[in-house]
Amino acid sequence: MDFTTYIRDIEDFPKPGVVFKDITPLLKDPKVFQKASDALLGFTSNMQIDKVVGVDSRGFIFAPLLASRLGAGFVPVRKSGKLPFKTLSESYALEYGEDTLEMHTDAILKGEKVLVHDDVLATGGTASAVCKLVEKLGGEVVQCNFLIELTFLNGADKLNGYPIKALLQY
Repeated sequence: MDFTTYIRDIEDFPKPGVVFKDITPLLKDPKVFQKASDALLGFTSNMQIDKVVGVDSRGFIFAPLLASRLGAGFVPVRKSGKLPFKTLSESYALEYGEDTLEMHTDAILKGEKVLVHDDVLATGGTASAVCKLVEKLGGEVVQCNFLIELTFLNGADKLNGYPIKALLQY
């Protein structure tokens, strides 16, 4: 299935010069949403996965679905100050500053196999920070899944060594 027809480009969002890849047309069509979920799940065939980590906020759309279908736990990674329990944090560079992500300290046990999922792999800073959090807790990142990879931003370079799968590439 050609999922690209369900991705809408929004010019100059969230700032001038950026072309935002809007996934809401894909999400609102139940058949396409299901097929995209199935395709993302297909990236994990024959893998043992104990936890699926979803990144705030659009990573929360597919990650819990994947976790449920894999018989794995779901772990949310949020922006600083949004989680209620003790957290571990990791800061990363943005093109216009710095941001921090947090995960509960009891979210992942030593030796657990972890799938990291987010909607878009752009510059790689967010995904790299999430992988570092997983490893600080003793987890093993077995793969990083994305709905979209923006290859021209070379984000995969920051994920050196982690297997990467993306449903769409631009």
